[in-house]
Amino acid sequence: MGKVEGGMKCVKYLLFVFNFIFWLMGSLVLAVGLWLRFDPETVSLLNGDGAPDTFFIGVYILIVAGGLVMLVGFFGCCGAVRESQCLLGSFFACLLIIFGAEVAAGVFGFLNKDKIIEDVQNFYAKTYNENNNGTLITSYHKVLSCCGTKVTPCTDPREIKDCEVGIEEFFKSKLYIIGYVGIGIAGVMIIGMIFSMVLCCAIRNSREVI
Repeated sequence: MGKVEGGMKCVKYLLFVFNFIFWLMGSLVLAVGLWLRFDPETVSLLNGDGAPDTFFIGVYILIVAGGLVMLVGFFGCCGAVRESQCLLGSFFACLLIIFGAEVAAGVFGFLNKDKIIEDVQNFYAKTYNENNNGTLITSYHKVLSCCGTKVTPCTDPREIKDCEVGIEEFFKSKLYIIGYVGIGIAGVMIIGMIFSMVLCCAIRNSREVI
């Protein structure tokens, strides 16, 4: 069985190091996803009956992506060390699938960003009009430092923003976190696909020579 040598051996170890970093990134993505899902402030705003779940759909995608990235990074390390064309090919295919899924999820999130915020705003307005002293409404006011809506202003004498503005600011910041993490993973995956294909071709060529 032929072994890669020279510059390709360097690529082999670079791919191994890359996959270890990739595995760490998967752990980070999983941690961010779990934090967004179980963040007490976010949960307190979206735990009422009839609360929109669109935001959490994006978070679940992030959690699944993090878990898959960790798994794929592990197999990529094994493929690089063992110089296995099969494992490297599978690694490339998995990266390509995850990359495509992330692009699709990113487009979905970008196109539905305003709808997610609008759904939460409508949910708040409906709940506020039904009972403006309820526990859920109190959570909104405490977490977002806001009160009331543009149509139904708050009677609080303090000069504070209405909750429609507060909801938009809060969820935009969360959605930007999801977006930046997704872009970072996508960039790393492209590098991984290039390395894996270069090493896979080098292993095949070395075996053909022998």
